[in-house]
Amino acid sequence: QVQLVESGGGLVQAGGSLRLSCAASGRAFSRYAMGWFRQAPGKEREFVATITRDGGSTGYADSVKGRFTISRDNAKNTVYLQMNSLKPEDTAVYYCAGSSGYYYPRANSEYNYWGQGTQVTVSS
Repeated sequence: QVQLVESGGGLVQAGGSLRLSCAASGRAFSRYAMGWFRQAPGKEREFVATITRDGGSTGYADSVKGRFTISRDNAKNTVYLQMNSLKPEDTAVYYCAGSSGYYYPRANSEYNYWGQGTQVTVSS
């Protein structure tokens, strides 16, 4: 089992950058594919980015491709989301998630561990 704690959210102006971190406790972090999701007020939680266990492959939602970068450091049990060129529509609670059963998970249902989320607010 793994516990996930996100940090790094905050308020930023449009065009700015933030880096989110997700620290994992528990065993065998490198056995989990990791992902980021987000949920805006009144909307369903949506996929943002995914990274495979060894970090060799990454995937992104079309809405963030070219602006966001997911990475991981298995020695530090941490996954990151670098967010550049932020837009007001990126405002949401961002969740870190871990998947023990899928190589390249992109759907909510493919993740079995979730953090509590960190708020990102982008002002125009």
